[in-house]
Amino acid sequence: MQRKFSAPGDHIESARPVTVSRYRGFTRLNHWVTALCMIVLILTGLAFFHPALYPLTGLFGGGQVARWLHPVTGIVLFFSFVLLFLQMWKLNLPRREDATWMARIGDVVAGHEERLPELGKYNAGQKFVFWAMTVLILVLILTGFMIWEAQVVLWQDYAPWAATIPARRIAVLIHALSAVGIILIFILHVYAAIWTRGTLRAMTTGSVTGGWAFRHHRKWLRELASRSDRAGN
Repeated sequence: MQRKFSAPGDHIESARPVTVSRYRGFTRLNHWVTALCMIVLILTGLAFFHPALYPLTGLFGGGQVARWLHPVTGIVLFFSFVLLFLQMWKLNLPRREDATWMARIGDVVAGHEERLPELGKYNAGQKFVFWAMTVLILVLILTGFMIWEAQVVLWQDYAPWAATIPARRIAVLIHALSAVGIILIFILHVYAAIWTRGTLRAMTTGSVTGGWAFRHHRKWLRELASRSDRAGN
């Protein structure tokens, strides 16, 4: 990356718009598999949450199919998210600038990027979504196994307390509350991706414009440029 990155409004020394690679093909595929699983789980879960929502099972061929699909998709989601977690957890560790970013959340909403600190690959909001998803998915998979009828015999053999009716009732309550939480986080994630122009491009084409990177994640862009310069020398 030998091109010069300039501030918004300045000309970039290139005949073509500068693009910056943000996600590999494997990461993008991993992300969309996770997102698809999440959508299936939300729809099937809501169908069993209240009788008024039971018609949602028609999207999957009926109640029996949805009842089988929900736990199986949950397992796929868990392992898919584990792959994402292994790729991204270090980049989502808290940094000093995250506190400043949160303190200036009003400027974030108003779009005053020039008043915000330079950020790495992810901002504090994205990190919150990442860690909230991590915790909630762990809770959902654990409680989901406890209330999954097919696993009752397993629990009776290896963890009898988990197969008792009181324990399973508590698991159902925690599972439902966690599901509501992850639905809200999922909606927030999708809304933020649409609200910040150019973000969806990162997970479809794998790249962003140099201007987008400079405006929203300047420290990350500088780190990329520094690594590219060292590799070129």
